[in-house]
Amino acid sequence: MISNGCRLFIIGITIFQITLVSARAADLPKPPVAKIIPRTLTIHDHERVDNYQWLRERDNPEVMQYLEAENAYTEAMMKNTEPLQARLYEEITSRIKQTDLSVPTRIDNFYYYTCTFEGKNYPVHCRKKGSLDAAEEVLLDVNAYAEGKKYCRVAVFRVSPDHRLLAFSDDTEGDETYTLHFKDLTTGAMLFDAIPNIDYSVEWANDNRTVYYVTLDAARRPYKLHRHVLGEPVERDALLYQETDETFRASLSKSRSRKFLILNLDSTLTTEVRVLGADAATGAFTVIEPRKRGREYHIEHHGDRFFIVTNDEARNFRLMETPTAAPDRSHWKEVIPHREKVKIEDMDAFAGHLLIQERDEGLPRLRIRRLADDSDHIVEFAEPAYAVFPTGNEEFNTDTLRFMYQSLITPRSVYDYNMNTKKSELLKRDEVLGGYDPNHYVSERIFAIAADGTRVPINLAYRKGLSRDGKNPMLLNAYGSYGASMDTFFSADRVSLLNRGFVYALANIRGGGELGRPWYEDGKLLKKKNTFTDFIASAEHLIVEKYTSADRLAIQGGSAGGLLMGAVTNMRPDLFKVVIAHVPFVDVINTMLDPSIPLTTLEYDEWGNPNDKTSYEYMFSYSPYDNVAAKAYPNLLVKTGLNDPRVAYWEPAKWVARLRATKTDNNRLLLKTRMEAGHGGASGRYDRWKDTAFDYAFILDTLNIRDPESAAAPASKID
Repeated sequence: MISNGCRLFIIGITIFQITLVSARAADLPKPPVAKIIPRTLTIHDHERVDNYQWLRERDNPEVMQYLEAENAYTEAMMKNTEPLQARLYEEITSRIKQTDLSVPTRIDNFYYYTCTFEGKNYPVHCRKKGSLDAAEEVLLDVNAYAEGKKYCRVAVFRVSPDHRLLAFSDDTEGDETYTLHFKDLTTGAMLFDAIPNIDYSVEWANDNRTVYYVTLDAARRPYKLHRHVLGEPVERDALLYQETDETFRASLSKSRSRKFLILNLDSTLTTEVRVLGADAATGAFTVIEPRKRGREYHIEHHGDRFFIVTNDEARNFRLMETPTAAPDRSHWKEVIPHREKVKIEDMDAFAGHLLIQERDEGLPRLRIRRLADDSDHIVEFAEPAYAVFPTGNEEFNTDTLRFMYQSLITPRSVYDYNMNTKKSELLKRDEVLGGYDPNHYVSERIFAIAADGTRVPINLAYRKGLSRDGKNPMLLNAYGSYGASMDTFFSADRVSLLNRGFVYALANIRGGGELGRPWYEDGKLLKKKNTFTDFIASAEHLIVEKYTSADRLAIQGGSAGGLLMGAVTNMRPDLFKVVIAHVPFVDVINTMLDPSIPLTTLEYDEWGNPNDKTSYEYMFSYSPYDNVAAKAYPNLLVKTGLNDPRVAYWEPAKWVARLRATKTDNNRLLLKTRMEAGHGGASGRYDRWKDTAFDYAFILDTLNIRDPESAAAPASKID
């Protein structure tokens, strides 16, 4: 049924129509109307009527016309914000040092780094030999490579062990299907070898002419491992392994020691690892320990042993070691035992040290273990919430750990840390232009209480002097799926909101990994609704504590976080004024019933398999698309990419169509489809900044926040 309040109409087989209707104050564009073609879907004796299943017909010209009509409507509805979008874009770009270079990473006798240049969308990959004073050598200018392409993303970037050849991959559609290319760095010539349909896994053997890579099946699941010898026809490449279990994916890495190639076979809950000596141009991968449902592990090489992080008899994981000559589980010995409150997330091996990445009370932690005497220590950080992770650690024989540190108010900072002396050196902190001073902002961490008594962390940032009077605008973000931890990353873009009096909030809700494995398990499968109720509890707490109010609250999430947006909007539409959903996974039942869609079979252990009646009924009870109801909804901006392989464009398109035909309010509902991109949005940085300015303009305009002349000024000039 179509609500009378939606101002929609259907005539014959009309799919959509955009007209201008007279209004007392102004002429307002009329939204597109999606054709209704009812299709009855039955499973477990339950009938669902889907009026918009036809929008999945990508090759149907009417579908493309409908998406273009939605884009035209969105552009018309946002026409009045174009000056604001331009102002925001100017703020963002003026705050970023656009001509810059990364901290060089040393690999053998070379220093590798990337450069960015003002006016250019993409990085330039460079290196110097011997010292940083040497002449610069350009390896790949992605700007030149991307000329004439609407979309271009370089993913794999692997230099051969002798530093003479480059393997790199490109995606020119946004569908995350890459082609592998090779370049002779001595002559600058491109080689004839080109390998299509690969994912992100590419590694060199140590002979400098053999390359291992992983290809995709029809559902874009990485499942085949191949070996290619440069100069040989790709058709002759040896198939080394094929994963036949559709719930598993294959990925390849190389140990920091450069001694082993590591084949990881993963499902959501189970892992199997196989290894091959990297010096062997031929040979078969051998299994460390056969897969067993529920057992996860991953390895790193050190001398005559492998170190293993595993959940075997350890819900929050523990650290083991085993001889390389006899790596099976019967030889595993415990190095760091399981701890109820601390999760081991990852581990890196250096010649004299181990780096153990942990998570304690929701915060990331770096533990350094000296192998000579098994002593260890924690790298300390002062802020209440932060993000830290290793980066650029290519060398094995070193006592120096490089890591990236940042917070909601501290820009990205690269440090070198001496693992023996415990002293750190700041190598580079991203310069935020225009007078930004983190001392003029506040970062804090508070806790909401969920209905079952669970404490939910919320990380906040705002300008000093902000009054907690319930009148502040707020942007609340969250994710809450796959055990992924949402740490407090800095964003120069976000300063535009903070300087306009916004509070930025990031809720670490269940389903994520911030508080260990139990936190994840309590927000998945038949406990998934904890994710949504934690978010609602967080919003309610922020309102009670007068950081904001419901009519000043904007929320945002993407992908599985877009599912969160759809679910909480159905459950508590009164609690939010603005909702931005990026590439939202909202058509849960239909997607999880279709094994031909990428990720479906890989994620039964995350969402459930709806072919099971209990799982179906639970998933149906929260699926955003299936629970749209005739009631008032907040203002919504929904964004997608036509070539998205993770969340197909039709999920948000169908959701918007059903909302238009059902909701009872006159609030804005906009769908914006990038016709040339995929899950990650635009590939160029300037286009991404324009997208951010668009989102912020939607929020500011909807909240009726009008800029004073000082709004765009840095805090140091305002306070």
